[in-house]
Parts: sequence; structure tokens; C-alpha cells
Amino acid sequence: MKLDEFDYHLPQELIAQQPSETRDGCRLMVLDRQTNTVEHRHFYDILDYLGPTDCLVMNNSKVLPARLFGTKAETGGKAEFLLTKRLEGDLWETMVKPGKRLKPGDSVIFGDNFRADIVDYGEGGTRIVRFCYDGIFMERLEELGKMPLPPYIDRESTAEDKEMYQTVYCREEGSVAAPTAGLHFTEELLRKAEEKGVRLAYVTLHVGIGTFRPVKCENIEDHHMHFEEYFVSEETAEAINNTILSGGRIVSVGTTSTRTLESAAYSDSVSGKNLIRSGSGSTDIFIYPGYSFKIVDALITNFHLPKSTLMMLISAFYDREHVLKAYEEAVKERYRFFSYGDAMLIQ
Repeated sequence: MKLDEFDYHLPQELIAQQPSETRDGCRLMVLDRQTNTVEHRHFYDILDYLGPTDCLVMNNSKVLPARLFGTKAETGGKAEFLLTKRLEGDLWETMVKPGKRLKPGDSVIFGDNFRADIVDYGEGGTRIVRFCYDGIFMERLEELGKMPLPPYIDRESTAEDKEMYQTVYCREEGSVAAPTAGLHFTEELLRKAEEKGVRLAYVTLHVGIGTFRPVKCENIEDHHMHFEEYFVSEETAEAINNTILSGGRIVSVGTTSTRTLESAAYSDSVSGKNLIRSGSGSTDIFIYPGYSFKIVDALITNFHLPKSTLMMLISAFYDREHVLKAYEEAVKERYRFFSYGDAMLIQ
């Protein structure tokens, strides 16, 4: 398939620059794959589409305040780091600006007794850096780091972003971008879902550097995804597998949860059904039209960038023509797009 087949026109003013006033107050477009119909609701109406036989699966990864601004120790020149992956101990893979001027042997100072020494080149233009600091690293990062808002949000991150660019159920630190479909859930909404009998289950997939990599191949089959680490607990696998075996639906919150579930899937010879394994793994799964979903029955997601792997995933879950038609309607109805934007339920 060609990359241009996943393009659409998006007016710049529809890219959300700020979070909604309330998490669940954003709009919700509901796509029904059986009837090919579209409904326009609000996210707090999501409970109308969830029932006691459903299992809601969410990614509990926590976003690091991974953007650091400092100065080169040697020259005083400005430098910017985006931490993308912890390798071991104080060694990190990092995106840097200005890339041409930051080389192995350079040091960058970010605060009192907090600096990074560049030790090597990494893949895709990154650097391998070692942090030197006083105190506890994550506490210093919370003190000095900024939330890594995506580049289409054209402003500096604020104190509000440290709260709103995290899900209310985030637990495991490690992501450099939020699993944004989950930003719409409130603690009250999750409580009401449980009271309704919906099972809540959590997986972990740390969103890495791949989220910043655009698809450049004309033929999308030639695109290679960056590896990301995931974890499925025994408790989560049991909740999901029991739901499947009893005939219930698996409702995935976001593309990261979806990629985790599909990566952890296996065919169970006893039941004849696709189930998931618990444990840790690494996945570079690339889901695009033609893929046969094994676990996910319904998907809650945001509106995604044109020509992105996320557009390809939801086009595989529904179909490309209906997805693009729904996006055209979203533009017409002035929905808000991307990380801080509105939501979509495909069922």
C-alpha cells in the first residue's frame, strides 16, 4: 500500500494546543463497524458503550519529564536533550539539539551538580549519554525536566502539563510520550465502569523514540517500527483471558495497549481461541491493513496524524475508506485533533 493512501486534509487550527477543561468533557466520535454509522457524543458517554462482559485494557506507562534544557560546559552554548530510553544505570539514549554540535566527549550542564557526558553516538542520530548528579535521578529529573510535548503543540510545557499529559492511572515510569487515548478517563469514570461490572486491566508499554519517527517509505510495507518494551502481569492476562473465554469483549484504550495485546497473543490449542501470555517482551509489531486482529474487539483512540503508523493501525481495525470518511466528518464538525484532542470509539 502507498503512504499517500493514509493522507487527509487537516486545518492547522484544529490541532489542539491545550488540554480540555475536564478530561472526560471532550467530544467522542463513535464508529460502528457493523452498521457503518457515526455518532457524535462526549467522552463521559463512554459508559453507554461498555457493559459487564467487557474488559477495558489500559497502558499504565508514566511519561518522564524527559525534555532538558542546558548549556555546553565547554562553550556555554544552549543545548536541548530528549531522553528516549534508559539503557542501564545512568546511561541513556537521547535525542539532542543542536545535533551537529554535540559530540562524544562533550558535557552539558542542566543544573547544580546535574550534568550529562556524551559518550557515544546512538542509532538514528541519537547520543548515548551518562548522567552525573547529586541525589536521586528521578527526583532531579522531576525538578529540572519538562514534559515532552509533541512538536505539533506549539508552546512551552507548563506545570499543568505535568498533570494533564499523564493518565490518572499511570504507574510505571518510562515513556517519552503519553498513551493519549487514556488521558480522557477520570478516576470517577473508571469507578463507574467498575460499578457497571466492567473489568479493568492494565498493561505497560513504554512509548519510545519510534513515536517521533515519520513514515518515509512510499510503500508502507517497507517501514520498520522501533522496538518498544512491554509487560503483561499474570493478573492482567488472567482477566483478559477469562473475558475472552466467557465470550466478552476486549476494549483496548489506545494504540499502545493494542500493540501490546496483539504482541502478547498466542493460539490456545485447548480452547481454540487466541489468548495472551503474561510476562515481559519487546515488540516492533507494525499493524496496517491486511492484519488480522487476534485479541482486540473495540478500540478507544484519539485522532491521529496523516500518513502515520497510527492511522494505518486504525485503518486495519476498521477499513481505510470508512476511517478517512470519518476523519473528513471530524474536520467538518470541528473536532480537536491529536494528543490533547477529542476521542474516537471504534466498535
